[in-house]
Amino acid sequence: MPIIYLSPSTQENNFYVNGGTEEEWMNKLADALEPYLTASGIRFSRNTPQMTAASSIRASNAGRYDLHLALHSNAAPEGMYGQRRGIIVFYYPGSSQGQAAAQLIADGFKTIYPLPNDVRAEATTNIGEVRLPAAPSVFIELGFHDNRDDAAWIKSNLDAVARSLALSLTEYFGLPFLTPRAPQNAVVDVTWGSLNIRDKPDAASYVVTRAPDGAKLTVINQYRGWYVVDYNGLVGWANADFITLV
Repeated sequence: MPIIYLSPSTQENNFYVNGGTEEEWMNKLADALEPYLTASGIRFSRNTPQMTAASSIRASNAGRYDLHLALHSNAAPEGMYGQRRGIIVFYYPGSSQGQAAAQLIADGFKTIYPLPNDVRAEATTNIGEVRLPAAPSVFIELGFHDNRDDAAWIKSNLDAVARSLALSLTEYFGLPFLTPRAPQNAVVDVTWGSLNIRDKPDAASYVVTRAPDGAKLTVINQYRGWYVVDYNGLVGWANADFITLV
């Protein structure tokens, strides 16, 4: 299963023109995104507000992640406060995976942001969280928090932004997009040794682990004849025919 490092802003001194901080609102966005990731079987680790950009990069590089996703909002240069709008999705030049993820995310944002022509994906070497992560990296500047219209849009569209992000990520990873639902307890029900838990809803996909007959699972979601399951903290896909809900 894909796993991302989720890195909302830790910049507690970047203030929104209509109240709150970049750290606060990007963490609220991450909170809104988490259920969508889980629903579609995308695992994640996340930084904390006590961390810095540097420690977030170190934590990301200490693991094996398929994508480093940094969530930020922008600010205009001094003398131009409040005069700019738009969304920029940054990626590292030469990273085909980073560029592909960034373009999918930007394309998704174009469908929900009121100024779609002001949404773009852009290469950069100037941002540490783009340049330094070992995983392909995407760094989102979600509007300008010194602009009243952008700041209001961010605050009132957290769920729409989270849904758009998750939809783009599922497309990037080749997974179905699923909406969150209540988890259910279940057990493995096979007549042989164990049930394969795979990284995609496909009988030919990679087996991430196996669960023996009678093993307890949590069913997170369902897609056609497959369940997204959590087995001892490992999330994957399993054939629904061999799982009994309890």
